[in-house]
Amino acid sequence: MEDGTSMSLGHCGDTDYDVLQWDQREDCEVRQILDRIADKWSLQVIALLDRRSLRFTELRRMIEGVSQRMLTRTLRHLERDGLVSRTVHPTVPPRVDYALTPLGGTLHATIRALVTWTEEHQGEIATARAAYDVRVAAEQAAAAEEEAGREAVARGVLAGLR
Repeated sequence: MEDGTSMSLGHCGDTDYDVLQWDQREDCEVRQILDRIADKWSLQVIALLDRRSLRFTELRRMIEGVSQRMLTRTLRHLERDGLVSRTVHPTVPPRVDYALTPLGGTLHATIRALVTWTEEHQGEIATARAAYDVRVAAEQAAAAEEEAGREAVARGVLAGLR
């Protein structure tokens, strides 16, 4: 086997915590799963279904900005990954309920921890963002001033050549 070749499709690292597990190759299952569960619609669906099962129309009303198509795709992906179950009730019109599976419930606990961390550190993040914005604005102003100085020198040199 050639160096750098994965042992199997989807294998992208050992089970130890290693950033290389989040490999960018398209066949990396860890990357694919993280992309799926970390998108904004999936996070909201998982959070809402933690409380109780919901019908499609209830989910759509509760998730601001999601289109019918995007919610359908999100639910299908989450169902395929074993995080959400879909129950069709034999009524007219058909009633479909969505619920978290036990696996989805374990993911919700992780999401809740991430939200808690975000709430605890949002002030520090806002401060860091403001400091970054000030620093970048100062760097851009200095670069613009330096460029203007170079242009003035170039104009002076050209004027002296005439």
